[in-house]
Amino acid sequence: MKELLTAPIKGTTLQLDIPVLLPDAPDAADACAVRLLAELTGRDGVTWVHVLAADGDQPAKLCIHYDPDMVSLGRIKEIAEGVGAQVTQRFGHVLWQLEGITSAGRARTVTDYLLGQPGVQEAAVSAGGAVRVEFDRTLATEPDLLLALDGIGEHLEGAAGHAHDATGDDHDHDRGGILGEKSEIIFAGISGALLVMGTALPFVSEVPSWLPLWIFIAAYVFGGYYLLREAIDNLRMRRLEIDALMLVAAAGAAVLGKWAEGALLLVLFSLGHALEHYAMDRARKAISALADLAPPTAEVRRAGAVSQVPVGELTAGDTVIIRPNSRIPADGFVTLGHSSVDQAPITGESVPVDKVAVADIALATTRPQTVTDENRVFAGTINGSGALEVQVTRRAADSTLARLVSMVAEAETQKSPTQRFTDRFERVFVPVVLSSVFLLLFAFLVIDEPFGDSFYRAMAVLVAASPCALAIATPSAVLSGIARAARGGVLVKGGGPLERLGSLKAIAFDKTGTLTVSKPELIDAIPAADMTERDLLTVAIALEQLSNHPLAAAVVRNGLMRLGAGADIPPAQDLRSITGNGLAARYEGEDVFLGKPGLFDQLDGSPIPNDLRATAARLEDQGRTTVVLRRGAQYLGVLGLMDQPRPEAASVIARLRRIGITRMIMISGDNQRVVDAVARTVGLDEAVGNLMPEDKVAEIKRLRAENPVAMVGDGVNDAPAMAHATVGIAMGAAGSDVALETADVALMGDDLGRLPFAIGLSRATSRIIRQNLWISLGMVAVLVPATLFGLQLGAAVVFHEGSTLLVVANALRLLVWKDRTASNEDRGSLGATVSSRA
Repeated sequence: MKELLTAPIKGTTLQLDIPVLLPDAPDAADACAVRLLAELTGRDGVTWVHVLAADGDQPAKLCIHYDPDMVSLGRIKEIAEGVGAQVTQRFGHVLWQLEGITSAGRARTVTDYLLGQPGVQEAAVSAGGAVRVEFDRTLATEPDLLLALDGIGEHLEGAAGHAHDATGDDHDHDRGGILGEKSEIIFAGISGALLVMGTALPFVSEVPSWLPLWIFIAAYVFGGYYLLREAIDNLRMRRLEIDALMLVAAAGAAVLGKWAEGALLLVLFSLGHALEHYAMDRARKAISALADLAPPTAEVRRAGAVSQVPVGELTAGDTVIIRPNSRIPADGFVTLGHSSVDQAPITGESVPVDKVAVADIALATTRPQTVTDENRVFAGTINGSGALEVQVTRRAADSTLARLVSMVAEAETQKSPTQRFTDRFERVFVPVVLSSVFLLLFAFLVIDEPFGDSFYRAMAVLVAASPCALAIATPSAVLSGIARAARGGVLVKGGGPLERLGSLKAIAFDKTGTLTVSKPELIDAIPAADMTERDLLTVAIALEQLSNHPLAAAVVRNGLMRLGAGADIPPAQDLRSITGNGLAARYEGEDVFLGKPGLFDQLDGSPIPNDLRATAARLEDQGRTTVVLRRGAQYLGVLGLMDQPRPEAASVIARLRRIGITRMIMISGDNQRVVDAVARTVGLDEAVGNLMPEDKVAEIKRLRAENPVAMVGDGVNDAPAMAHATVGIAMGAAGSDVALETADVALMGDDLGRLPFAIGLSRATSRIIRQNLWISLGMVAVLVPATLFGLQLGAAVVFHEGSTLLVVANALRLLVWKDRTASNEDRGSLGATVSSRA
């Protein structure tokens, strides 16, 4: 059975809900949860501490294995609750969005500034303005951090994620500038116009000789205004960034009387700066547009009366009325009506999905895992022509859309390996450039030339060697790639997974729910000798009604159909999961076991009769998943279930081969005959069955030792294998908390066809990053020698700024990237998805 299980450890275990221990932690992957594990590990009597991921309506749990001979259950609980309270009280985590961060250099400056603040444990700022801070509450508070940001002129657009003990303040300030959001580009344009005017005036008769100079000075003012502001902010934080170097070069040109060349430098640099800001802002808005998908209000029926309430006031259990052609305000399930819903904003599906009411509202309320895709709706999706009534299952702050926005914003702050490399390179390269320029100032002492010529050459080299394009090369591409992935229904959690995804050579797939439709059917119910089909099905249904596994649901659904209406099913009690093998329970006073044939070789009692074992083997040869049922010492029979391969699986495997995935393997807990049959059908290279969860981890380690490998699964029992893969990829994350939390990459819709799209986009991103690095470093390599041998400052400025603009434009191409490996129908779907979000 596909359950989330733990490795057996001698002693006793205690499971405590993470939300109880850490009420302000957003999920089990939060830094506070990691600190909680660290605090508990190694305490006397504690043998192992780990987290069990959330599953359906069950929250994430802290699982503590302890020795009862050394410490009591009560004491373990007291320790866990005490440590949890200490961690919650001491450490905070905030994710904000700043208005003024629109360049990689400024992001580095603010990151270093935050890291220098008392109490800050971790800080990361993206070029798009996303800020993530971990801090110690005993040394700092959120107001302290906001005040520190205010001190350097950085202000929040509003909370972009979760905050432990959030202050609730928006701190929303206008950062647009004197002439609004386009001030910087307007100033650059005015500076350019003044440059042209100042250059042309000497050719006009009867113009005072002093006028061109003052026009050039005005060009300096407009071209250098924003650069000077940023340079001053950086210098206040003891950082020498590229903008300061450009101002020094422009000032040097003015000292030498080269006013036109200095103005040209400021015009082009400020224009490049403004366009860089525009590019980063465009990518950021492509992401932040997700947050605007949910409507601000909802029509709610409470106590028989219908009223409009803010979405933030909705609570679980509320019934909202969804009018035709309106946006759905909250996650929930349909209780009345039927319609088609456009889920493209969340899952990337371009074709509307039919939604119908659940058959049993009470069951759906108490057991949300029973709600199927045809009953489930998400906040931000668009209703079609039918009216619906939906029962809310999550508050607005906890909806799939809200968590998607938060995770994408946090992904912006996660740097890719290439970006970390370029950051380190710049930290070494810039001081080397400054040292070289300083030495060039004294070239007149070595070669016979005036000091002015040496100074002019040094300024030209300073411009040529400044790594402006290098600074923006990687972050612009990563941010654009993450934005494009989010628009296509794929959540990529940072630049690292985005780059690693493109390096894959091998992919391992889970079977159930990944390569198959995850809706198995009970095909065979073959009783043992002296048993009837009714005997077999009655006991099997009694056990499986207590489980939420898809195979269990199939046994219950199809078994009740076979028994007919009014079948009397006595309840089973004390259901227990047997690691990777099956279930055990008490039924009418007897122990009952249901599971794989191999389970019974491990149990005490009589083995499976030969005729029953032969029947199970015959069914497995036909591609069935088999389970055997034993009550007490008597075997009741064998059940054969079958889960059909996804219709698109074979074409997806073929597309993956076309984009360079050389090895594809299925790893499954199902029997070898079944996995072989599915593998042949979809076109996989090999299949390995009969794997326990720990065996999947071992298989992934073996594959990873040979090539970068991804693990694709449903995010539940596949979480350990995902964690050990180069990239963990979860299917259907929009409907699964576990998948959303555990994977590096989450395919929001239950659509395997998004996998080639995600890998292709990653490879396009990596390709553009490499192109940008070649452009930026190549331009420096060409310009520096050229300026040393006489290239004029004006020409150096043109080529230098041209490379920056080229890098930015190249990165923005990712926002409109399309999957060229898809069929014409698939391309149309992806295109429709983009259109639906425009």
